[in-house]
Amino acid sequence: MRRRKIVGIRRRAPRAATGAGAQRRSTREQLLEVAAQVFCEKGFAGATGKEICKRSGANAAAVVYHFGGMDNLYREVVLSARSQLASSEALAAAVAQESDPKEKLTAFIRVLVKVLSAPAPTSWALRLLSREIVNPNPIFDEMRHKEMRARAAILTAIVSELTGLPVDHPAVVRSCISIMAPFGVLFLIGPQRVERTFPVVSFGPEAVEENTRYMVCYALGGLAAIAREAGG
Repeated sequence: MRRRKIVGIRRRAPRAATGAGAQRRSTREQLLEVAAQVFCEKGFAGATGKEICKRSGANAAAVVYHFGGMDNLYREVVLSARSQLASSEALAAAVAQESDPKEKLTAFIRVLVKVLSAPAPTSWALRLLSREIVNPNPIFDEMRHKEMRARAAILTAIVSELTGLPVDHPAVVRSCISIMAPFGVLFLIGPQRVERTFPVVSFGPEAVEENTRYMVCYALGGLAAIAREAGG
């Protein structure tokens, strides 16, 4: 009896996304990239969907098609910027790895110092959020307040441990403001400008640990003085 050769069925490898689906994804990513540049240059008020589409090489209606309008596009760009910088989640994760309050403060400050030392590809995120400090946009208000509350909760807990004062004590709150204020200024004016004014100071990646140590030392000195004053 002649045996029949059984031929196995070949499974086709999954095809790479092609056609309209792939085009939608690539166009969307391109719009986000170009929108980030335009928002950094002109802010939300000065940016237009027409310019963003033109720079992206996309259809004039692409912003509405992919994002539903400029508000949602801006929200997406800000979320992307936030993910590249020191989010409250990143700060919480860094602090959670430490048990000693001084090391917690060091971890908290180190994350922020690393943002200042970010390479050029992520500097747009810093510029965009710096614009938000100077000229807050209502679209970002809720997100910003939520982020600030989360950061405040992390830092007040650390300062409370270091000073022995309750988290809601005015001295703890003022101390948190004093610790965060230098970063607000540096984010606003840009570390490169500080380096040009004070050439002996560097905010490059090689100086992260040195700058962290200095800022921690300065903060601990102030907190020690506040704790002594509050205690007696």
